Amino acid sequence: MLLFLSYLLCLNICSYLLMWIDKVKAIYHFWRISEKTLWIFSILGGCFGVWLGMQKPIYHKAGKRNFRIWMPIICFSWFLILIFLSF
Repeated sequence: MLLFLSYLLCLNICSYLLMWIDKVKAIYHFWRISEKTLWIFSILGGCFGVWLGMQKPIYHKAGKRNFRIWMPIICFSWFLILIFLSF
């Protein structure tokens, strides 16, 4: 279980950093990180990092309808998985 939680922690930190890097790249009009990459990280367990990246101060992808609708659903699903695995 500890290994799984370490995996999730690392993945969420990486997801948050990806959101931050993509925001900086968007500001300076550099080559961007694809949304597909962000979705893959989210589905694999980094949804909490992506969700935090959607909040202030980064506030990245928060205006996108798909992210506003599906990210809370994915986060809630992972929350249920974590509760299920803790028993």
